[in-house]
Amino acid sequence: MARYLVVAQWSWELDGWIVAAGILCAVASSLLGNFLVLRRMSMLGDAISHAVLPGLAAAFLVTASRATAPMFVGAVVVGVLTAFFSEWIRRVGRVDEGASMGVVFTSLFALGLVMIVRAADHVPDLDPGCVLYGAIELTPFDLVTVGEFEVPRAVLTLGVVAVINLAFVVLCFKELKISSFDPALSTASGFDSRLMHYSLMVLVAVTAVASFESVGNILVVAMFVVPPAAAWLFTERLAPMVALSSLFAAMSAVGGHLAAINVPGWFGFQSTTTASMMAVIAGGLLLIAILFAPRQGIVGKFFRQRWLAFGILADDVIALLYRWREKGATQVGNFANLKRTLFSGWFSLGATMAWLWLRGKIRSEGDAWRLTPQGVASAANLVRSHRLWEQYLVTRAGYESDRIHDKAERFEHFTDPSLRERLDQVTDAPSIDPHGAPIPEEGGGQ
Repeated sequence: MARYLVVAQWSWELDGWIVAAGILCAVASSLLGNFLVLRRMSMLGDAISHAVLPGLAAAFLVTASRATAPMFVGAVVVGVLTAFFSEWIRRVGRVDEGASMGVVFTSLFALGLVMIVRAADHVPDLDPGCVLYGAIELTPFDLVTVGEFEVPRAVLTLGVVAVINLAFVVLCFKELKISSFDPALSTASGFDSRLMHYSLMVLVAVTAVASFESVGNILVVAMFVVPPAAAWLFTERLAPMVALSSLFAAMSAVGGHLAAINVPGWFGFQSTTTASMMAVIAGGLLLIAILFAPRQGIVGKFFRQRWLAFGILADDVIALLYRWREKGATQVGNFANLKRTLFSGWFSLGATMAWLWLRGKIRSEGDAWRLTPQGVASAANLVRSHRLWEQYLVTRAGYESDRIHDKAERFEHFTDPSLRERLDQVTDAPSIDPHGAPIPEEGGGQ
């Protein structure tokens, strides 16, 4: 079976149908993949995709034909049996989901390879490779008549599957959501979580089988997992996750075909497998999500951690200047003393001091730094938080006074005025902390 189709320039008659098939497969798979990811069953799509091989081979050996209908039915039956057997082994054998899937799909996959090699002896173009890679490049040449139009068979099949999957997700959205997060609550609410589970598995099997001939195993497995995983990094709400995953899936299909016919030319080749390149683009989108997702991306987390550390260092600077001010130490507030006391680097401390100066919380007096009235108010609230926490840990939590400083040091940075007021109430409005230091009033002063 052909693997490549060299396309010199974009043609809607060829490339348009190829992209349409890719989009329909990707969106149909990602719609269901969201719930596989949420249920921690991401690899079930892969298991079903591999395990249907004996169904394909059995259908051919029984009918001696590669007609679409018997092949489709055989593969779907085995795909559904894979889901049932996996769940049965998990319950009866009391093993985890991954182990039960591993037992079922490896056994069926091995059996399928034996059977399909036997079938391939009679049909030259039936081989394991056609199931793995598909032939999406040949989509425009296998046409069926629909009314007055000729439509590629793969587009028609995948379009029907995509509509069914979309209808299932929309109509059963509430049931899918509850059964994915809390199966017991789902059953208690009046709809059996097992029914939703097996309904989902049937559609996963149908989607996987419908995608084999056109896009192959590689793309459908990728689309079950990668777009939903990327969408999950961008949002914690299910409805936006479903919408984003569908968008990412469509982008992967379009970008994958464009990359397949253009990128190889940069290296002196003509083209590459479109389905595989679509999966590569999906992986690239996932990588972008891992790096740049607002809340869970690596880059975002790094900058939030740096900003948090910067804010804590700024708090420590003004709190230290306030304590020195309490003691009447007027000559120690220079940069070197601050650096030595806070164990900070030159760059970090310099940037922090510049930021505090720009915000009007500190001012320079010769070689020393002093708090402005605004800085005194902010520092007093920090010190008040620290000493109230120390009082609380001793009087309410039962800690020894020599073991509370580090804990209060952490808590003080995240204590707002309402929490300070609550601490003041539960500790009976103390005026001094367990070490005998005065507790400032809110906003400054003693």
